[in-house]
Amino acid sequence: MDISTTYMGLALESPVIVGSSGLTNAVHKLKEIQDAGAGAVVLKSIFEEEIAYEYNDLIKETYQKTGYNLEQFDYLDFELKGKKLHAYLELINQAKAGVRMPVIASVNCVYSHEWVSFASQIAKSGADALELNMFFAPTDLEQESNDLEKVYFQIVEKLLETITIPVSLKISYYFSNLGRMIQQLSETGVSGLVLFNRFFSPDIDTDKFEVKPSFVFSSPSDIAISLRWMAIMSQRVNCDLAASTGVHDAQGVIKHILAGAQAVQMVSTLYKNKIPYLKTVNRDIQNWMEIHGFNTLADFRGKLSQSKADNPAIYDRLQFMKYYS
Repeated sequence: MDISTTYMGLALESPVIVGSSGLTNAVHKLKEIQDAGAGAVVLKSIFEEEIAYEYNDLIKETYQKTGYNLEQFDYLDFELKGKKLHAYLELINQAKAGVRMPVIASVNCVYSHEWVSFASQIAKSGADALELNMFFAPTDLEQESNDLEKVYFQIVEKLLETITIPVSLKISYYFSNLGRMIQQLSETGVSGLVLFNRFFSPDIDTDKFEVKPSFVFSSPSDIAISLRWMAIMSQRVNCDLAASTGVHDAQGVIKHILAGAQAVQMVSTLYKNKIPYLKTVNRDIQNWMEIHGFNTLADFRGKLSQSKADNPAIYDRLQFMKYYS
């Protein structure tokens, strides 16, 4: 059974992409991922916060030693970004030299003016594509939702004017009109959309009176949100769709392809079951295809999307309904 696919114009031997994580931050790990059968890999993201914190720490240290005016330290910002970015570019170069599967770089930023400056250099480093992990927290109570959403389009417009490699956007489901937002983003010229980001979730320790992380890994039940929206948006966008969060086994992959996905991303299950588990996932997909008489992924992709479902309204209904005989 042929489980190859394409995503953002890239040829993948498997629909399973290993998402950005600590599993993808070194070349020896990437080789193991490739040997296990992944279709592609998203490198560990470069976070703008890391650079900002490093920058602020150096500013404070230098200021305390010299007493200079902080306005004189703009050049340090450039130097620090150069050092941080250089290390990331080296990872891309080593990855491209070490593996044959597509290598997708990843940028995770929180300030809109930094996206293009990071992305333009990453594109020149040889990455096959770039995934932008895009989310701007709607915590500014003075800002209208429309103004916040405009930032996404401004970034994409600037980025696509600057680089030519395929670009995907990893977005959240926190939009006032999610379906229309997904559709509009797909019309900007991006090559792919990843549904959806997974966020840090805080919890509270009631004994220590501290804020702590809650569930770090996803669970199989988390697949529900991406599965619903994958099915709703399939055949209604102008770019490829990939799924993320809650895909823990072959069934999760198959469900998303039935809903219309070109590819899926896995992370949490590989932490739990280790990277060689990818072989099991690929084999189980092939076994399922053989049982049901499918030779390729295209044979059943989108078969249960909303546009092709016998009961399309089931994807729209949000309330629990109780049926009486």
